[in-house]
Amino acid sequence: MIFKQALRRELSFTTGGVFLVLVTIMITTLVIRILGFAANGSVNPKDALVLITLATLGYMAVLLTVSLFVAVLIVLVRWYKDSEMIVWFASGLSITNLINPILRFATPLIIIITLLALFVWPWANRESTLISQRFQQRDDVSMVTAGQFKESAKAERVFFIEELDVDKSEIKNIFVADSKNGHLNIAVASTGFIQNSEGGEKSIVLNHGRRYEGQPTQPDFRILEFDEYATKIHSKEALAPPPRDREKTIRELINEPNPAFVNPSQAELLWRIGLPLMALGLVLIAIPLAYVNPRLGNYTAMFYAVLIYLIYSNLINLAQNFVSQGKMNVFIAAWPIHLLAILIAVALIRNRINPSLKWWRRQLPASFSSK
Repeated sequence: MIFKQALRRELSFTTGGVFLVLVTIMITTLVIRILGFAANGSVNPKDALVLITLATLGYMAVLLTVSLFVAVLIVLVRWYKDSEMIVWFASGLSITNLINPILRFATPLIIIITLLALFVWPWANRESTLISQRFQQRDDVSMVTAGQFKESAKAERVFFIEELDVDKSEIKNIFVADSKNGHLNIAVASTGFIQNSEGGEKSIVLNHGRRYEGQPTQPDFRILEFDEYATKIHSKEALAPPPRDREKTIRELINEPNPAFVNPSQAELLWRIGLPLMALGLVLIAIPLAYVNPRLGNYTAMFYAVLIYLIYSNLINLAQNFVSQGKMNVFIAAWPIHLLAILIAVALIRNRINPSLKWWRRQLPASFSSK
C-alpha cells in the first residue's frame, strides 16, 4: 500500500512537470508562428493571444498523451536506478503488480484525453478558423487608421486619412487611390465623412477636392474638381466557412450527408478515437520498457520510448490517410495498431517476469514453461 501511494504521488508530480515543459515548448512555438501570421497580415494582432490559447487547447490531448507516457517511463527508470524496484520485488510483488496502480492513475487522464480529442479539438479548430475568416472578411472602413496608408482586402484601393473622428464620422485630408482593370483613379480632399447607406453599404464622401483619372502620360488623363465625391465601400458579411474535417463535431462526422466527404470524416473520427487508445497502449508499454540495464546506460529506455512513440503515431496517421483515400475500411483500420501495441506490452511484461528463460518460452503459460 505504501509503495502504491508513493508511486501515484511521484507519477502525479512527474506528469505535471513533463506536461508543463511540453506546454511551454508548444506555446513558444505557437507565439513565433502566429506572430509571423500577424506580421504578414493573415490574422489580427489583437487576436494573437486568443489564437495561441485555442491552438494550445486543441493540442492538449496530444500533450497529455506524451506527458503520461514519459512520466511513467521516468518514474520507473528512477526506481530501477535507485534500487527501489529491488525493494518492490523483495516484498513479493512482481512487475504485473505495477499495472493496476499505474492504470488507476492513468484512467482519469485517459478520460480527459478522450474528451479533449472528441470535443475540445474540433471546437478550438473551428473558433480559430472563424477568427481568421472574420479578419480576412473585414470591410475597408474597419482598416482605416489615421496617419497610415491602408490597403483594401482585395488590394484594389489604398486609403490615407490624416485625422479621423470616429464619434462624428468626420475625416480630414483624405487620399483614395483606386486601381481597377489597369485604370488608376486618385481622389484627394481636405474634408469628408463616412456615410452609412441603406442595405448596410458604407461610403467615404469627400468634400471640395480633386480627382485624377488615368495615367499622366496618356492623352485620356483628366483632372476634375468636385464639390462632393463618394466612393463606395462594400461591407462584406462575415460568412462562416464550411467546417473542415478537423472542425466537425462527432455527430457531424458520423452523419456526413455528402458521399464525397464520408471517408475523410471517418478518418478524422479514427484519429480522435485512436488518441486515448494510443495513450493506454503507451502506458502499458512503458511499464516493461523502463527496465534499466546498467551496462546499457540510464537513457536507453528513453531512446526506445521516442522511437516507439514516433512509430505508433505515424502508423495511426498512415491508417488515417488510407481511410481518407478509401483504401481501407475504418472498422478494419481501427483496431490492429492498438491491438499490436497491447500484445507488444504483454510480451515485454512476460519477458521481464522471468528473464532467465528464453524469450519464446516466456510467452508460454507457466505450465508449459516449467516443462
